[in-house]
Amino acid sequence: MRDEVDLVVPVKTLDRAKTRLTSATGGDPVSHAALALALALDTVSAAIATPGVRRVVTITSDPAVAAEMAALGVESVPEPPEPGLNEALRHGARTLRSDRIGALQADLPALRSDELQAALEAAGARRAFVPDRQGTGTTLLLAAPSRELDPRFGVGSAGHHRNSGAIALFGPWPSLRCDVDTEEDLRLASMLGLGTHTANALPAWTT
Repeated sequence: MRDEVDLVVPVKTLDRAKTRLTSATGGDPVSHAALALALALDTVSAAIATPGVRRVVTITSDPAVAAEMAALGVESVPEPPEPGLNEALRHGARTLRSDRIGALQADLPALRSDELQAALEAAGARRAFVPDRQGTGTTLLLAAPSRELDPRFGVGSAGHHRNSGAIALFGPWPSLRCDVDTEEDLRLASMLGLGTHTANALPAWTT
């Protein structure tokens, strides 16, 4: 792909992240924080290994997340004063000042670099998005070159992105569409093949 993409990945502070996954670690807050961090680390690790991705920046105000991302060679930018995921993504996009910006969700622990690369190539120069496996959410949003990201994340984000003019991309990319919010999502991701960080953070039932 000729035009490379810079990706913004939002990561909540670990005490606020993935609250619906508490049962997967038996309610232990330390184990839960480790799992939430692992999901993000595996997502970002796959992204930085993807041809067509020039740079990845995480948006986080959690020093533990920032430190672990730095170990991967990834820069972190603090969340803006304004609350909300979309504000965080707009802040990240302004920070990058890139010709081509994308937003990638941080809960894709089975993400494969070849699937992300295929989605980037399928988008071409269009503003586009990849729906989650249920078809209602969004795992990846790509701005058109030299255009604003215009994120519309939240409940029903796939419909909101479609209505704003983004093209929905459907391809054989199960790992890119398998975001993890619940224990059932985690089981499905484990069937695709979890990244090393997540696999190490989980109990035996996922292996």
